[in-house]
Amino acid sequence: MLGLVFLFLSAYAHTATEWQSRTIYQLLTDRFARNNGDTSPCEDLSNYCGGGFVGLMNNLDYIQNMGFDAIWLSPVIVNTPTCYHGYCAQDFFNINPHFGTEADFINLINALHSRNMWIMADVVANHVGPIGANLEQVDIIIPFNETSMYHPYCPIDWNNQTSVEDCWLGYLPDLNQSVPFVRGKLIYWIQWLVTKYNIDGLRIDTCLEVPKEFWAEFSAASGVYTVCEVYDGSISRNAEYQIVVDGTLNYPMFYLIRDLFQSSYSMYNARTFMSQSSSIYPNLNFEGNFVDNHDNPRFLYNYPKTNRLKNALVWSLTWPGIPIVYYGSEQGFNGGPDPQCREPLWPYLNNTNSDLYKFVTTAIKYRKSNQIWNYDWIERYADNNFYCYSRGKFLMAFSNTDNNLYYQVPYNPYNIGDVVCNVFYTGDCVTVTSSGVPVYLDAGEVKLYQLKSSIVDI
Repeated sequence: MLGLVFLFLSAYAHTATEWQSRTIYQLLTDRFARNNGDTSPCEDLSNYCGGGFVGLMNNLDYIQNMGFDAIWLSPVIVNTPTCYHGYCAQDFFNINPHFGTEADFINLINALHSRNMWIMADVVANHVGPIGANLEQVDIIIPFNETSMYHPYCPIDWNNQTSVEDCWLGYLPDLNQSVPFVRGKLIYWIQWLVTKYNIDGLRIDTCLEVPKEFWAEFSAASGVYTVCEVYDGSISRNAEYQIVVDGTLNYPMFYLIRDLFQSSYSMYNARTFMSQSSSIYPNLNFEGNFVDNHDNPRFLYNYPKTNRLKNALVWSLTWPGIPIVYYGSEQGFNGGPDPQCREPLWPYLNNTNSDLYKFVTTAIKYRKSNQIWNYDWIERYADNNFYCYSRGKFLMAFSNTDNNLYYQVPYNPYNIGDVVCNVFYTGDCVTVTSSGVPVYLDAGEVKLYQLKSSIVDI
């Protein structure tokens, strides 16, 4: 009977194809907004800072007004002490009281769905929170409270896949998914979580660290779009996991973006990257594209130039795949390694007129109005410091130099005589000639060109 209930409720879930039209805002619950509205600083970023479900629900306008229609929420279940981020599970079947009550969480999800916004839950099935190298406190873990449910401690050898799957990630006890109880309970848990809370999609943590066949069963049981963290810059390595889940977080593109827009690698590398990606991935459109996340120093920490960040953000929002923007990018956050890259957002929640906030809003608006997910990606021009591609009638022009650039783009999606405008400054218009689209990029800027007749009111 319970299986039938799960099957019935999963009909409300969303597939990978449906997720293609969504734009995801990633946030840590503890760092977005405090439940009581307090905006005082957080004194210790390595511990709880006070963000919660009510605070997030009260500030959904901040997210939705940029055009985001999905939120990737950090793990919500009970964690071992000080694990504000959610990746140290203690009780898989109860909500973390630091964030609020279960009723608060349900109210948040209902509020999202009432706005036609979806929730992507972050889940961990590889490990639990720290309970001692010899599992001395295993009895506090629910439901995995016996030592036989874990692999014995060993440090990971990252050059040996068996070691990656069977050894511990630091001090985090590694669940043994080959144990029938562990495997069965994890499958039951993900069905329970998705159906009880009406979850729309899943971000799955630490996928390299668990055998692929488990993820195939886990993903299928969830009944929703699943995007897996394969923390590896290899396209082929990520593609292996797209066979068992819908997509992976596009770490290969994350590194490409930083090479292009921080290190000024030749833009011809993008051509090679797309050639490899399109031939190796089962479906490039299901990949999760991102510039920043909670595990890496922010883009502006390594390279404090906003023009380069703008190029990177537009790239991730328009490249084939499902775009993910990490909270604070729209405010120019520049935090360093974890936990500095997990800054509280609450001092900025009223700052919706910042340059980057408006920039992201405009880019998402035109991503949606052009429905670019329905159109093929086509390279239009490449040079060492300039790259141009299109999706339908939407033309993207990028630069990775601080010099001014001028190019004619002869191979373009327009007709001679068409007038196209830069959506970020709609008075910046050019006429398409027999020579192509004249593109002027000043001091490393990025432009998105739209037919003048299709410019929409922001």
